[in-house]
Amino acid sequence: MTASGKARSGRPARKRRDPLWLRVLPSLSVVLFIALWELAVKAGDVAPIILPAPSSIARYLVAMILDGSLPYNLAVTFVRIMAGFLVAGVLGVLVGVLMGMSKVLARVIDPWIAALYPLPKISLIPLLIIWLGTGEAYILTISAITAFFPVVISTYAGIRQTSQELVKAARDLGASTRQIQTNVVIPAAIPSIFAGLHLGMGVTIILVVAAEMIGGSNQSGMGYLLIRFGQVMETEKVFASLVALAVFGGVIMKGQQAIDRWVAPWAVGKS
Repeated sequence: MTASGKARSGRPARKRRDPLWLRVLPSLSVVLFIALWELAVKAGDVAPIILPAPSSIARYLVAMILDGSLPYNLAVTFVRIMAGFLVAGVLGVLVGVLMGMSKVLARVIDPWIAALYPLPKISLIPLLIIWLGTGEAYILTISAITAFFPVVISTYAGIRQTSQELVKAARDLGASTRQIQTNVVIPAAIPSIFAGLHLGMGVTIILVVAAEMIGGSNQSGMGYLLIRFGQVMETEKVFASLVALAVFGGVIMKGQQAIDRWVAPWAVGKS
């Protein structure tokens, strides 16, 4: 029976799996990179202060986990990231939806977004330190401001790009304006909203760590660890912190994708 025949018979078509070598290729590339790095450092007799070997970085990483410094500071950074992201996510989606529903509001807000979005948000850090000090309010503010713009822009674009045929069909079936907005327009914009939230999460992670590095008086967070270890030239610990941040960021992004599939599986393709 052909694939089209199977589809007509009601049986779901099986998703073709990639060959084994293609599935293990990402892991092999990482292992190969680490092995070449180890060999290059050992063969070239590179000083650890310049470029430590992966085996040395791994030892320091384990030590930092065991002494509690890494889990504690990762947890502090995570709380700050989530606080800033939640504020930006809620406000960004709300403003984007309102702009999409109201041309008047869109005309008023759009010039401000066009002017402020390209502004490097990290340039606001000195001003925020003057206004708010180097406490939690400063970190929350800079992370929320940065994540707000990609969320609101993506949400607004998703609302405006909703198929007019769907809107017309709902109107022909007797749906009210409010029903069209809540049951047609917003669900159709979900993929764009999710894309904006992913971008917002990425920049939130970046800005929180940067804010921790500059506002070092907090004496906590991964940014503070990086600055502290860099100042005393503990290169192995700097690399260990970077590895932990990379894994940490990857876990957050994959977790966000899983939440997307759980909240709206119809809007998110399986990966």
